[in-house]
Amino acid sequence: MSKVALFDPLFELQRKKQTDQQGNSLDMMELGMLALLFFFEQKLIRNHRAGVRDLAKYLHTVTHGKFQLDMYQCEECSRSIIQVFRPASGRKRAFTFYNWELGEQEVIHTSILRASAYDSETNTQYYALDEDGLELVFATKEFYVEFQLSIHQLVLRKQLEKGEFQGALRQINEMQLDVETLEERMVKLAHEIKRSIVSEDTLHKYGSLLDDIHGRLQRENEEFEELRDFVKETRARIYSDTLQDKQHQAYTYILRIGSELEKVHGRHTGLLERSMQLKNSALYAAKESLYLTGMNSFNFDQDLVSFIIGVPLPLEALRVVLSPFLKLEQVKNWSLLTVFGEQNLTRDEEGERGEQGVLEEIAPDDEPDKFTLQRANIFAGFMADLLDQMEGREEMLLSTFMQRYRDDQAKQFWLTRRVFYDFWMILHQRSPLTSFSSKPTNQESGMEDVFQQIGRRELVLTEQASILRMHHRYAIQEMTISWGRQEE
Repeated sequence: MSKVALFDPLFELQRKKQTDQQGNSLDMMELGMLALLFFFEQKLIRNHRAGVRDLAKYLHTVTHGKFQLDMYQCEECSRSIIQVFRPASGRKRAFTFYNWELGEQEVIHTSILRASAYDSETNTQYYALDEDGLELVFATKEFYVEFQLSIHQLVLRKQLEKGEFQGALRQINEMQLDVETLEERMVKLAHEIKRSIVSEDTLHKYGSLLDDIHGRLQRENEEFEELRDFVKETRARIYSDTLQDKQHQAYTYILRIGSELEKVHGRHTGLLERSMQLKNSALYAAKESLYLTGMNSFNFDQDLVSFIIGVPLPLEALRVVLSPFLKLEQVKNWSLLTVFGEQNLTRDEEGERGEQGVLEEIAPDDEPDKFTLQRANIFAGFMADLLDQMEGREEMLLSTFMQRYRDDQAKQFWLTRRVFYDFWMILHQRSPLTSFSSKPTNQESGMEDVFQQIGRRELVLTEQASILRMHHRYAIQEMTISWGRQEE
């Protein structure tokens, strides 16, 4: 009888007699069912602000062409339907019947709609489906398979609010099956996209379908987040009452519910990620295959040459036809940003010029530039100091040489210059060093005099693990400087 009581408002609407502007009788029972589906859809899309005017607009759109109703009549019809589902007194609907088992009259109270919010500025009352309204919609089974998971989420929340934990566990198992079904459908959809897209219209169709799926999965994910927070609050509330014996079993149930819900949520999150991958990769692959199919079926002579020759096109239209087949214009210019580029400080060992910097590009070919000569003079001074300190020694650390410069007030400023560290980088790059380390070329590099100071001996630089920092701007790896073999 409680199930029969759910349908009592619809039969009460059927007994109502209302007409449109032409005197045609309105099917109030069917309009009442449409109103239920309207509020059910608002609940699915998480819109909590649906009132009489919103329902009137929906009914005006649906009944257009069937009944002659203006917006005022649609609002009156909407108010009548809402008053049947939710009496003006604010009390629940009462359904009286005789219980033959108990031999007495009983009353069942049902609540189809409930007040969800109120806007005092516009004096508007908003409504939402109550628990009995949801059960009535589910009893008619007028919903899509895609919304099955959302429906189970709504029922799960109601069961958790009433403390029906065993039913909530069964509901989570149903949600697990729904997620598995959605996973299978996503796999089939991915294969279908790759197989069925043969035109631009089909591509747009599947694109809009993936947008709808992604949007629905996002709304379901938001509902999962709210359910998880609600389970946490319920668990904390029950934990505070665990001193009572009857609450121990409830706490066990809520722990299991939280664990199972997290598993379903994790799999659903994977579905959300897969929908994004389908939206990006599958559609992109379909576009590529569509492009390659067009290229394979394209006949240059038939589709382009014959079209240009056979149809007298104006000059501007001819340029538009030919522009996709022409190359882009390329202009080689020298950019001023080159002056900020990295400068080449050395030449390779074979005498070929490396990648030229701006100072070498603008220098004349017949004589070395001022920068090269100045750098060579500085390097010659460093080499002279190095050979002077190496006299009478077999090896020496770079840190020892740098410490000598640091203690000498006349030379310690070199530790703050880039050229000092460039000198050691060049020596390490060309180690072992001899007087022939710089081979003669058509243009002098300025390093000839530096290496000539070594004479017949051989100088070897070997890197160490530690890092030297004599200045906050520069760091260089420790090196061991030693003598090698002596030339004959």
